[in-house]
Amino acid sequence: DAAGKKVLFEAQLGALRDIDFGIYPYTTSSNVIGAYAPIGAGIPGHKLTNSIGVMKAYSSCVGDGPFVTELAMTEEEKHALREAGHEYGAATGRPRRVGPIDLVASHYGVFCQGCDEVALTLLDVLDYMEKIPMVTGYKLTDGTITKRFPMGMALDTAQPVVEYLPGWHCDITAARKWEDLPQEARDYVEYLEKAIGCKITYISVGAEREAYIHHNV
Repeated sequence: DAAGKKVLFEAQLGALRDIDFGIYPYTTSSNVIGAYAPIGAGIPGHKLTNSIGVMKAYSSCVGDGPFVTELAMTEEEKHALREAGHEYGAATGRPRRVGPIDLVASHYGVFCQGCDEVALTLLDVLDYMEKIPMVTGYKLTDGTITKRFPMGMALDTAQPVVEYLPGWHCDITAARKWEDLPQEARDYVEYLEKAIGCKITYISVGAEREAYIHHNV
């Protein structure tokens, strides 16, 4: 405060790997949600002024545990997404589990993290798709469909409810302004915003440091 400088804290993993709010026992051994940043840093919690959630434009997972969204794709579709996103372990080279964006889990993550805004990453990975799948709900064993993230046995047996939006099917890596994106890509981002209940202010469209769009400010 005295120096008038800003400090950025970066959490690892995500809400579903948090020992209290995640999918136990498929979690890490500690709390990893944003609320624990000031505890680890030794500063008062009220000093935090903004929370930015980071969300991929599709889903990926390392390790065991329920991963409902992977049931929404065939093996061929998952292979294509894995190749497009280079979803292989950095050290082991093992293929990661992948699937469409899971808006049920993402909404829960935004809630747990207390996000004020969201950074959407890897939107360009979806360039190859003719239509973009999204998991918008879970069908439970009793036939009910929920948009609330379940825990326990309900999650173990849940099936994905999938909706689609038209793909843009072109290279968006040169986009630097919202207006540079194809209408289909903008429609996708706006759909995600409504589903997770949080504005998306950053959109990454490539691997380069400058390959992002500052939006909705």
